[in-house]
Amino acid sequence: MIRTKKQGMLVVISGPSGCGKGTIIQEFLKTHPHAWLSVSATSRPSRKGDIPGTTYYFLSRKEFEEQIQKEAFLEYAEYAGNYYGTPKDPIKEKLNQGSDVLLEIEIQGALKIKDILKETIFIFILPPSMKELRKRLEGRNTEDREKIEKRFQRAYEEINEVSKYNYVIVNDQIEKAAHKIDAILTAERLRVDRIEEVLLDTKEEDIHEKLLSQKEFPNIDIKDKIT
Repeated sequence: MIRTKKQGMLVVISGPSGCGKGTIIQEFLKTHPHAWLSVSATSRPSRKGDIPGTTYYFLSRKEFEEQIQKEAFLEYAEYAGNYYGTPKDPIKEKLNQGSDVLLEIEIQGALKIKDILKETIFIFILPPSMKELRKRLEGRNTEDREKIEKRFQRAYEEINEVSKYNYVIVNDQIEKAAHKIDAILTAERLRVDRIEEVLLDTKEEDIHEKLLSQKEFPNIDIKDKIT
């Protein structure tokens, strides 16, 4: 039997605005109650449908900068004129409890985490096409034409960073994309460096010990010892 480490896995999920990463994460969480989605802080104004403490922790620009000075964020970045940051303490607590933690963050912040936390899993979400991405951005009806154009141009720049991630998923179907995240995490748990120890039953352990003895005493007939 294999016993894996209790420590949870930190998973960073990024992608261009409008690629559907938030929807994919929510679909994944429906069938993975052990996982926890970190709530980021932001200085951007709350939009229609936002839930404070669930969508984001909404802070004023001054409040956000005060938290920066206190080193309260694992990472933070300024994007489209607003701050976005990841609070440290809740993530550390959840990982120590054995929960997998998902971070939905901008690429700028993701690359900062990559520099300091080497075991983090990085997943990049791509839209099916740039045409579909534009359609999704326009369909939100939350921003004016100028802001949509800026996000669209920014998307081209962000896609160029995909090679810095471990995995890439094309969001052509929500359920399939969520299943791919599950497959990635399953594979990651099977990595040898995530195994705490291998537990053998009594007979297997006995054979194992005798094999080790043979290395120390090569003249012993291991067949006699096993039988």
